[in-house]
Amino acid sequence: MTMLPDFRLETYLGKWEFACRYHMTASDMQTLSLKELLAMATPEDRAAWDELPLHYIEPTGTAPLRAAVAATYQGVTPEDILAFAGAEEGIFCAMHALLEKSDHAIVVTPNYQSSEELPKALCATTGVALDPDNNWSLDLDKVKAAIRSNTKLIAVNFPHNPTGKVIDRQTFDGLVALCRQHGIWLFSDEVYRGLERSATIRLPSAIEAYERGLTLGVMSKAYGLPGLRVGWIASKDHDLLYKMERVKHYLSICNAGPSEHLAVIALKASDKIIGRNRDLIASNLVAVDAFFAEFPDLFDWRHPDGGCIAYPRYLGQDGVETFCRRLVEEAGIVLLPASLYASELTSTPSDRFRIGFGRTYVPEGLAAMRAFLRSNQ
Repeated sequence: MTMLPDFRLETYLGKWEFACRYHMTASDMQTLSLKELLAMATPEDRAAWDELPLHYIEPTGTAPLRAAVAATYQGVTPEDILAFAGAEEGIFCAMHALLEKSDHAIVVTPNYQSSEELPKALCATTGVALDPDNNWSLDLDKVKAAIRSNTKLIAVNFPHNPTGKVIDRQTFDGLVALCRQHGIWLFSDEVYRGLERSATIRLPSAIEAYERGLTLGVMSKAYGLPGLRVGWIASKDHDLLYKMERVKHYLSICNAGPSEHLAVIALKASDKIIGRNRDLIASNLVAVDAFFAEFPDLFDWRHPDGGCIAYPRYLGQDGVETFCRRLVEEAGIVLLPASLYASELTSTPSDRFRIGFGRTYVPEGLAAMRAFLRSNQ
């Protein structure tokens, strides 16, 4: 097995996330307490929680979980769902089940590091960069040019981490058409689906749009429940799901029963939870807009299309790496500098940072950032 490189982003957050005053680069929504989540349960699910046995559960995920996940998509059955211990395990299992040394993969950059490193460790991999000068658009001509005779997989992520980009429907349909024309699997990381600024720009899920679409979902991001460690992949190809399950046997084997039961409760209350989270984002973005408007000489900011993170440009003479380092070391405020999203496959902007706005303390954190900047003028 190839030794994977250091996961720079996770190493950085491991150092600072739990030691900082304000985690202002958080990629997940404000979480719920166990009490708050259980209050949303149906009487039957609440009673089942009290009597829940703490034994092993099915490696595929329990029947109630797979049914609850399937219900969030159009035309998807519980048999199309495979549960994982978070999204990261899903990415790992999918890449190892699909890719062989003789294959070729295409990944969109910038990206969550494992979406690039895992294909690179398994086969030849090409990057296609979103265009920062054109609102992070995806150029289908560049995707088409990257396709080879042995291209097996294209990996995308919309709403995008870290930019918040949602490509338009015409581009998405064109991407699906390219994949269908060449028989390529479309791996679609959709962990922020539901948090678009408007439902009118929400894309179909890959599994809804394409027979070789693989949809990655998780309770961590849009639902704000990362502590459950419950993710899934949806696919119409049950043989492929079984291959992924066999990889999973060497990892978590199965999820925790209590986590899957709590995920069922949350999925059944998705309208309430996602609605709350969208309202929080809308409120926080007012504060974020006001903050960046105060410092036009330091930041180039625009609203992301979806999700609870964005990737603005830092214009200061000290550079974004120094800015982020001083901010966390001197003020206890953590942001993710561009170096943590650097790609070996494409050029990526070196003057950006990731900011999050899905937590209730965002206005307070912005006030602390403002004080830091004012004190250093």
